[in-house]
Amino acid sequence: MKYIGKSDYDHAATQKLGVLITNLGTPDAATPTALRKYLGEFLWDPRVVEFPRPLWWLVLNLVILRVRPKSSAATYAKIWTENGSPLMVHTKAQLAGLKNKLNQHQLDHIEIDFAMRYGSPSIESALLNMQNKNITRLLVLPLYPQYSGSTSGSTFDALANVFKKLRWMPELRFVNQYADDTRYIDACANRIKKHWASQQQGQVLLFSFHGLPKRYLTAGDPYHCQCYKTARLIAQKLELEDKQWRLTFQSRFGREEWLQPYTDKTLEAMPKEGIKSVDVFCPGFSADCVETLEEIDMLNRDIFMQAGGESFNYIPALNAIDEHIEALYQLILKNLQGWQLDKQAELTLQEKQLQKQLAMRLGASQ
Repeated sequence: MKYIGKSDYDHAATQKLGVLITNLGTPDAATPTALRKYLGEFLWDPRVVEFPRPLWWLVLNLVILRVRPKSSAATYAKIWTENGSPLMVHTKAQLAGLKNKLNQHQLDHIEIDFAMRYGSPSIESALLNMQNKNITRLLVLPLYPQYSGSTSGSTFDALANVFKKLRWMPELRFVNQYADDTRYIDACANRIKKHWASQQQGQVLLFSFHGLPKRYLTAGDPYHCQCYKTARLIAQKLELEDKQWRLTFQSRFGREEWLQPYTDKTLEAMPKEGIKSVDVFCPGFSADCVETLEEIDMLNRDIFMQAGGESFNYIPALNAIDEHIEALYQLILKNLQGWQLDKQAELTLQEKQLQKQLAMRLGASQ
């Protein structure tokens, strides 16, 4: 095997801690060509589509990637901004917020960056960049509050695939979920409260999470249970009665059964039940993206209103609001415990030079 990454090692170099936040990813542009590339990578992941590879290759390349890129590009075009996709814009803002937190607390020896599971910047490029900065201890925080093999699990797969090619990999810590983290729950609840302070509260608060095929649940994926726990904790924080909130799952495709109840079917039925005003919040999305801005705030809004609804309010994701940045910052500090965080742990210049001299006597090149 040909290894990648740094081929040299400097014994006098300052070793640092690294933090890598990740999210799902986004196409580079709202065009069929960009979507074909992005969807090809995303849908070929065996964690995303658990289907026999030879048959799935035929379906993906001969059918889906010939049809879906055009329609998906039109969908992305509806929410695209002058600075790119909303997910990319918000993730960059989250990174900037966390960097500012580290600077405020004089933790400038902690390097933090972001990567996307699919698309750019890739996890591999981010890891190589960190290796070049002498990151020897790495914390990875996927921005998926609830664990699923198709999200957090897939992110770990991507890390492992890079580590297989590194001659020297860093010590690793991996946050696989934070579904019941107190500060995350508080940030969600306060986001909703602030919305209600400016907009009249609807009859029902609908928590919409990304869906998964039902067989993932029966095979042992804990995502379903963690979604319900998150929603229940937010509802408790808001002091809602059971009749005032519901949980649903969105974004299904294909013919097989997915986690239920479905968001679109629920919204379509609500007006017939006498529910004419609804607020929708998506706790599983750390940043607004095509699934929230187009699928929920456009497509599902139309479904509800056409079915007889009178008021539909989408409550934005946490994005880079101060409470979310603080929650993520505290989550990072919690998971860095035991790894030296202060500058006193660094060797003095004299100690580094002595260490280097001893190593060179034993045959090291530098």
